[in-house]
Amino acid sequence: MEKLLNDQVVEQIQQAFAQIKEPVQILFFGSKTNCDYCGETRQLLEEVTAIHDHLGLTVYDLQENADLAAQFNVDKSPAIVIAAKNGSEVVDLGIQFSGIPAGHEFGTFIQDILLVSGRDSGLGAQTRAFLQGLEKPLHLQVFVTPT
Repeated sequence: MEKLLNDQVVEQIQQAFAQIKEPVQILFFGSKTNCDYCGETRQLLEEVTAIHDHLGLTVYDLQENADLAAQFNVDKSPAIVIAAKNGSEVVDLGIQFSGIPAGHEFGTFIQDILLVSGRDSGLGAQTRAFLQGLEKPLHLQVFVTPT
């Protein structure tokens, strides 16, 4: 199978991943049927997680693991959850990608891995205080597009 990431891209990712501090677990939810880009997404994740030993990948079928998918609020495939790993515990921080993180989304994907590994959102004290005051869940979606 031909690699998706060429040597030059792998080298750039290695340089970025030099900043990784703590383990990160990536959960991939795919499907054997009606899933455009599931194969390519899985291959991409396998190639990325092979670059650094603090990265792990777990692969799930969305239908066969529906209960687990629901725990992570995953309802479509391909879906990627970028979670913190503390020992054997996987901690969901609510960071997900729907679809393959290719093109402009790939840089955001790599930055999110680094964000999770640092265990710090980078939010200021005022924003953290505001978020602590929320009394019900807030569903925030960020869409990445080049236009």
